[in-house]
Amino acid sequence: MAVRFAQWTLDVQDPELMADFWSQALGFKADRGEDGSVMLYPPAGAPPDVPNLWLQNTGGPKRGKNRNHPDLRPVDGDVDGEVERLIGLGARRTDVGQTGTEGFVVLADPEGNEFCVLRHEPHGR
Repeated sequence: MAVRFAQWTLDVQDPELMADFWSQALGFKADRGEDGSVMLYPPAGAPPDVPNLWLQNTGGPKRGKNRNHPDLRPVDGDVDGEVERLIGLGARRTDVGQTGTEGFVVLADPEGNEFCVLRHEPHGR
């Protein structure tokens, strides 16, 4: 037996800001909860194993580098174009110690949560 990723949960201070960013970044639909959280659902027709994103309202700011983060890949393969689009949505480039020779670009969302845009499929695929 095995398990599969069903949802990525991200603690955020400003659920509205983060819902706007991540829904546009991923092309997901936002469903705002009465408790201040926001669930983002993949678009119709997405593969069944694409996880939801739950933006969980938290009171405190992010501290330090994330211990885990998502690795994303552009649907059309245009990494540089996608990085610029994400920056236009509110992401920023960030340094977590990369050398510049990696096969990915490190960005942070509007609240500073790191994520990577991969230049190629992960190894082993």
